[in-house]
Amino acid sequence: MEQKEKMGIYKFFRSVLGFIYRLYYNPTIIGYENIPKEGSILVVGNHVHIMDQCNVIIVTKRCLHYMAKKEYFDGKFEWFFRSVGCIPVDRSKKDEHATSEALDVLNNGWAIGLFPEGTRNALKEERAKEIFDKYFSKDLTFSDFYEKTRKEKTSQINYLEELLNNKKITKKDFINNIYDVDNYLKELIHKKVINNSDYYEHILLPFKYGAVSMAKKTNSKIVPFIVTGDYKFRSKNLTIRIGKPIEPMDDLEKANLILRKNMIDLYKENEKYNGK
Repeated sequence: MEQKEKMGIYKFFRSVLGFIYRLYYNPTIIGYENIPKEGSILVVGNHVHIMDQCNVIIVTKRCLHYMAKKEYFDGKFEWFFRSVGCIPVDRSKKDEHATSEALDVLNNGWAIGLFPEGTRNALKEERAKEIFDKYFSKDLTFSDFYEKTRKEKTSQINYLEELLNNKKITKKDFINNIYDVDNYLKELIHKKVINNSDYYEHILLPFKYGAVSMAKKTNSKIVPFIVTGDYKFRSKNLTIRIGKPIEPMDDLEKANLILRKNMIDLYKENEKYNGK
């Protein structure tokens, strides 16, 4: 499909679905003026919900070509994802074809959207089953356990298990607090078991190098954003903060650390904004 035709379809869906999205979720979006109006960019954020990308799409006139898992293209909505410029990614391998397609987009001066965590930071069923079998007695069903924990951050649950293995908390502490890990970790800060840096380092999953690598190869800026709050009808706290563009760097490890720090700083700003 030609870019001009694709942009027409993209603008139509952005207008119609964007209106419905704003009406339903009531997001507060801060810093949208930080998105450059021209030039190649990568828009990258944390990933907690299937709608995360919508928060940026609705505040810029630019077409964001989002990299999305190929499973979205296997069903009856393949036409939709392709028509709005999404790029399918096979996450079971190093998908060179998807990377090449994304680089072409950037080399043409357009915009790519992706999530450096690589997947949603919410407890997957496979990981939940592993934890359940290892730590919980059979008087609790797995379905009940997963229903209570599925919205917890994988990064924080993994950190909680790390604290258990390092004997900083007990097994009883682990079991009793796995249903509300975030508040428990804040309690551990107060008790001086962990510090603020430990807490904030584990609000995100480890970053992959795709974003900083593509930025370097195409001399593209990275625009970071962070999503906090709840995806609920007429949400009171769904807050999206878009940061200033980050220049590409040759040192990918350093670039990833800077990107991560920027996103954590945006997270902290959202906490202050929402009075947390």
